[in-house]
Amino acid sequence: MPLYAYRAMDLAGRIVPGAMDASNSADLELRLRRMELDLIDFHLSGQKDVAFGARRVRRADLINFCFHMEQLTGAGVPILEGLADLRDSLDHPRMREIVTDLIESIEGGQPLSVALGHHDEVFDNTFVSLVRAGESSGHLTDVFRNLTESLRWQDEQAAQMKKIISYPLLVMVVVLGVMFFLMIVLVPQLTTFIRNMGGELPLHTRALIFVSGIFIHFWYLIIGLPLIGWFATRAWLRRNDEARLYADALKLRAPLVGEVLHKMILARFATFFGLMYGSGITILECIRLSEGIVGNRMVAAALRRAGQLISEGQGVAAAFQATGIFPPLVLRMLRVGETTGDLEGAMRNVSYFYNREVRELIERVQSLIEPTMTVVLGLLLGWIMLSVLGPIYDTLSTLRT
Repeated sequence: MPLYAYRAMDLAGRIVPGAMDASNSADLELRLRRMELDLIDFHLSGQKDVAFGARRVRRADLINFCFHMEQLTGAGVPILEGLADLRDSLDHPRMREIVTDLIESIEGGQPLSVALGHHDEVFDNTFVSLVRAGESSGHLTDVFRNLTESLRWQDEQAAQMKKIISYPLLVMVVVLGVMFFLMIVLVPQLTTFIRNMGGELPLHTRALIFVSGIFIHFWYLIIGLPLIGWFATRAWLRRNDEARLYADALKLRAPLVGEVLHKMILARFATFFGLMYGSGITILECIRLSEGIVGNRMVAAALRRAGQLISEGQGVAAAFQATGIFPPLVLRMLRVGETTGDLEGAMRNVSYFYNREVRELIERVQSLIEPTMTVVLGLLLGWIMLSVLGPIYDTLSTLRT
């Protein structure tokens, strides 16, 4: 369907701009009327408008949607009435459009899971499968409650990952800024003074002058080459499946960060696997859906291999052990869950254990970053001071004799 950019008026007389998918102008006007908006004017809009943040549905919006549906379905409110109430309380224009479309689809005879599937850019396969399982089992309230908790947990994980990445990047930028200042501004002034003193310069002083010259004459390469390399690598990874698999394997083996990432992936897998299995989804379907959740092609390939082995008749724990990527804790929990019949509980235990370990690892990594950067700065300043003050001291010693 084409995308229309529109201006409409709400019940309070305020002008509400937005964009909406519609078959034609009449369909656009009908959809806006369902949202209690009166169409003023509109025009066809290109897909470029979608890229900007106004139409992006954030995780917080999904959490609000799931919490609202949990409360209303738990209170016995019909889904259509609950969605209508949610639509009227939403401020996010794109989310209001989606909820309006859900109402239309359900009124047309489609179940909620099918209606959600029409918006796969917002509700992924796991989300839709869980809702479908909840509809089949009659435990839709429990599904929305678990989705709310899982999305909040995902939000916390994303915040933790940003925390572990943003702080080192900030410190690195500061260190590079100090280095550029020293090499381009301070060192040339000091080396001019040293050269005027005469005498032979020691090796470390000549090395400092050489490095300073590189910064002065090739600063654009020092800044540009890493950026070009970064974007070129990203473009290459987008086009080459083998390279993406190798890059994801390297991420898991990276010092410090790789261990944190690996455990975060395992915690995410365990959380959603337990959630899906507890909702009545089969093991093979849980594994298939988990491939898109883990966010790492190496782990996804291992899950695919485990699913294949299970479909050939192997046990769950044995299949996961054969992949060689899952640590003993996960295998032990899978074995216990498989034996006792409580695979959901076993996976929740794995998730709890790894979430705790991830928090501890992040604190440990951050505690190591600050002294490491301090040592780097100290060594850099020590090298400059030794290279500058060494010749001065030698000259003064010669004058005394």
